Amino acid sequence: MSINLKKGSSFNLTKEEPTLKKVMIGLGWDVSNQSIDLDASAFMVGSNLKLPAEEYFIFYNNLKSPDGAVQHTGDNRTGEGSGDDEMILINLDLINPLISEITFIVTIHDAKSRGHHFGMLQNAYIRLYDVDSKREVLRYTLDSERGKNYDMEFGKLQKSNNEWKFVAIGNGGEKGLQGYVDIYA
Repeated sequence: MSINLKKGSSFNLTKEEPTLKKVMIGLGWDVSNQSIDLDASAFMVGSNLKLPAEEYFIFYNNLKSPDGAVQHTGDNRTGEGSGDDEMILINLDLINPLISEITFIVTIHDAKSRGHHFGMLQNAYIRLYDVDSKREVLRYTLDSERGKNYDMEFGKLQKSNNEWKFVAIGNGGEKGLQGYVDIYA
């Protein structure tokens, strides 16, 4: 049975799911009446909250981390259809020991110039799926507070004391993808 998280809550994967090794982070949303291009990204950062190298920024133009642990499956430019719109695969055993956090960001491509924002979406979520057992472990569904934001920190995997936990964030903003690169670079 999947756990439904609320904004700000966390789930200790190491304690609650000790056999978990390969996960899929699924990000989904529904769009009404328009084509909105959302882009999922993962920032793999160290304890200083900075990328150890630019290749640890995983997105549509860099689909795989240098340690082979994180792989983006590609850009979905329409959000059409049911289920996950973009997916990021993670092998927890392969993550570089320098990495202490992987933050999952979704941005809207050319949001400002096109007048697009997260308030135009319905059913936006992030979920963590156990690849080996083929089951959803947890899900965080964004609520109505997403408003006029152009980007959203959906959630993060965080390592502390050699334990991985997932944290539901749900913080929106107007930074855009380059704004996050500037924060984590």
